[in-house]
Amino acid sequence: MIKTGDKLLCTDGNDCYVEGKTYTVGSFVNGKYFELLTGCADDHWYATMDDEGIHVRFNIMKDDYSDAWFNQIDNDIYT
Repeated sequence: MIKTGDKLLCTDGNDCYVEGKTYTVGSFVNGKYFELLTGCADDHWYATMDDEGIHVRFNIMKDDYSDAWFNQIDNDIYT
């Protein structure tokens, strides 16, 4: 289960999320979507976790950005 403050490792990135970098989970919007901070000020995109995995879809900007994919990591090391 993902919760606010957890860290996610980017496994397949783009210009917004860099592969190999960790990102912080922000607030939950609803049961499906949550904010994933970009590391630049308070900027974020909306991520989801479903049967495919954890990802940020860039459908509207598909010509400019590919989807970004993440793995949940052991967040105990950050507490």
